[in-house]
Amino acid sequence: MSEADIRRESGPTKGRYVLVEAGEEAELTWSVVGPTRIIADHTGVPDALRGTGAGRRLVERLVSDARAEGFTVIALCPFVRAMAARHREWSDVIV
Repeated sequence: MSEADIRRESGPTKGRYVLVEAGEEAELTWSVVGPTRIIADHTGVPDALRGTGAGRRLVERLVSDARAEGFTVIALCPFVRAMAARHREWSDVIV
């Protein structure tokens, strides 16, 4: 599964990335803080997708979009914060 398989839904104040696999939906939600900053506030992965890397792929898409579009991410979500701690190379966009 690639970045292209993850749908991005954006609104003026909130948004989410959605990954659907085997009929199950995983999501990473965010809130807009300003024009160049968002808060990653929740990652939800159903039991059926645990251990498949679904959560990691959602965060990777977030990082890719942040770099491409020039925004930074405040990692309020414990999962995003833990992934950022393991991937120091993301520190340019996850604070």
